[in-house]
Amino acid sequence: MYPDCHTHTEISPDSAASLSAMIRQAEKLAMPAYAVTDHIELCRYYPQGYYQSEPRNEEDFFDYAARWEKSMQQNQLAKGLTDLILINGIELGEPNADFGLAESLYQDQRLDFVIASLHELPEKLDFYFLDYQQENSKQLLKEYFQILLEISCHSCFDVLGHITYPLRYITGDAGIPVDLADYRDMIAECFRNVIAKGKGIELNTSGYRQKYQKPFPDADLLKLYHDMGGKILTLGSDAHKPEDVGGGIMQGAELAKACGFTEICYFLRHQPQWIKL
Repeated sequence: MYPDCHTHTEISPDSAASLSAMIRQAEKLAMPAYAVTDHIELCRYYPQGYYQSEPRNEEDFFDYAARWEKSMQQNQLAKGLTDLILINGIELGEPNADFGLAESLYQDQRLDFVIASLHELPEKLDFYFLDYQQENSKQLLKEYFQILLEISCHSCFDVLGHITYPLRYITGDAGIPVDLADYRDMIAECFRNVIAKGKGIELNTSGYRQKYQKPFPDADLLKLYHDMGGKILTLGSDAHKPEDVGGGIMQGAELAKACGFTEICYFLRHQPQWIKL
């Protein structure tokens, strides 16, 4: 089993899993390393009063600053309770909301690993909540990849997470076909930026257990990243419960090999630790 570099505990609002239960599952799978990457959404990092706005639905949580500190403390304490290499990470959502803050958090000495993700567009709900019969999917994706390109120009992350995330809902749930050729130039530019900065991307395997039935990104874009000179690649199940820890990781590793990769990695203190495939 290879390391799972993308998982969530009850510190994330969309998980009810204890860290101890997640670690036990990683130990059962004999992982050499395991990352905890709870959600820290920068568009709602401060308490609600700071934004002078009301929650738009029951999932619109504020004060991720408190979750950040709780996560850092929890993960540091847990490092002494397992023989696993426990990676203290975060999934940094919407770093474009405050790049200065994102860079500051990245410098925290307790932190090993940062996934930069884009779950929602400005003035929009998370892609999970959008009604794709009412939305212009092409325009949403154009804006999504434009912002992802902007994020790729910064240094506040180690890997870009699930770079085709909206397809989980647009194609997977709503059944709307998408031709990624329309966005290929922007995606290639993202790859060019992360490669130049010594950063990487994540192969998120959650799609294998969802309606989408493919990882994020798929084989075509993963091969493009490799052929452009991309080397840094992590594997992540995006597990929010113990039974999903490691989900699709071996399948993702086989795909990476088929696309030309000979190694994947995990991160300690923002430095890639290489594992041969």
